[in-house]
Amino acid sequence: MENQNINKIYDQAMDEISSSSTSEKLQELKIKFLAKKSVLMSLLSTLGTLPPEERKAMGQRLNEVKAEISKAIEEKENELRKAEMEKKLKSETIDISLPSKKVELGGQNPFYVVKDEITDIFLNMGFEVADGPEVETDLFNFELLNIPQDHPARDMQDTFYISDSLLLRTHTSPVQAHTMKEANGKPIRIICPGKTYRRDDDDATHSHQFAQIEGLVIDKNINIGHLKATLELFVKKMFGEKREIRLRPSYFPFTEPSVEVDITCASCGGKGCSMCKGTGYIEILGGGMVHPNVLKMNGYDPDVYSGFAFGIGIERVAILRYGIDDIRKFYQNDVRFLNQYRKKA
Repeated sequence: MENQNINKIYDQAMDEISSSSTSEKLQELKIKFLAKKSVLMSLLSTLGTLPPEERKAMGQRLNEVKAEISKAIEEKENELRKAEMEKKLKSETIDISLPSKKVELGGQNPFYVVKDEITDIFLNMGFEVADGPEVETDLFNFELLNIPQDHPARDMQDTFYISDSLLLRTHTSPVQAHTMKEANGKPIRIICPGKTYRRDDDDATHSHQFAQIEGLVIDKNINIGHLKATLELFVKKMFGEKREIRLRPSYFPFTEPSVEVDITCASCGGKGCSMCKGTGYIEILGGGMVHPNVLKMNGYDPDVYSGFAFGIGIERVAILRYGIDDIRKFYQNDVRFLNQYRKKA
């Protein structure tokens, strides 16, 4: 009689499992047939009333049925899971005949390409990068660089004043002064990249904002030959091995002697053309030996230490490198401008 009940429960379980169409329904069947209080498990409580031989056969049969029901539920779960996956894949099939979405790759502004390249060249020469504030005091922007009050050189660097003693820096040279003060008379080899500001008309070749990378080397026995060798190596790395430099006497209040640095024209190779106005050279940067007054004001003995400094206009180099005809294009956020120089950059 008990075996008939077990077989009846088994047949009912198999029918319901077979007809199940959801995972939720299978969970209900697990509880109905396999839980401790299920009809099948309740038959275990009757085993104690049976003779030993029948008890053994009955227990064995119950375990078999329980195992078969569990296996049937597991197989049905796998079947439903596979069907759900196939349905999902079918619904998410990509139609490869449709055109794909166009992915636009951005172009890096040639200004930053040139800035990073110049920085890398000098880092490989052993220079370190120094930084400083864009809002400076009159002391660091002018006076510690040998440009005292009412000095005529201030007229060339007319800028934006915030107060009588605070202004937007006109060059990155104040970073050099800060570095010299902090170095306490020790040797220095730095470059100072950054934005600078001067009151100027905005046209194709001028902007109230522009950027510089200035360099400073201070140590014992530094001479102008070191300056020339450094700039010559920079020019060859930046513009090619065939480019030569020329030093012309000039004037800067913070260097003595001072020089303008020209490079041979890329268009004519130094022979003279309309690009270089027949000279064969194009001006690219300025530099010179650090003025003894600057050394003294910033904590160095000019009888022991000497040094050289130089300043490079990043936009000027980028204009020469890429043939850009208007400095304002660097700052206008025009994607069309970036796309022109994407491959070149």
